[in-house]
Amino acid sequence: MRKDIAEDLTQDTLLLLHRKYDHLLRLEDLVPLAIRIVRYKAAAAWRKSRRHGEQSSVPAEEAPLPDFSSSPVARAEARELLEKMKPALLKLGHRCRQLFGFKLEGKNFSEIQEAMGAASLNTVYTWDHRCRQRLRELMGEP
Repeated sequence: MRKDIAEDLTQDTLLLLHRKYDHLLRLEDLVPLAIRIVRYKAAAAWRKSRRHGEQSSVPAEEAPLPDFSSSPVARAEARELLEKMKPALLKLGHRCRQLFGFKLEGKNFSEIQEAMGAASLNTVYTWDHRCRQRLRELMGEP
């Protein structure tokens, strides 16, 4: 067990003894109670760390970094997709272009609803679905 965790458990135990068991004055009564409390608190700390995955976590300094450079094939596919998407976006209606613009700005659906003056959030979901469907049709994708 790490030293800082052991110190925290000790302080918690002493605080609990002081608050709840201040009527116990004899050392023979306090020591077994303190040991039992520490055992329960240590078990709870262990369960919590397991539940949170702290046992198997890797420090950020030691974690391997992913390679974000894309392969030539991935870059070519992205370029082809962009070339198909540009003319298709121009053929879309004003509402769809506006909706896609808001999504590219990082707005969520409730912010888009407010900006576009939609009656409900479901309306924005429907517009989004139809616009994406229309974009796929214009790009020649099923």
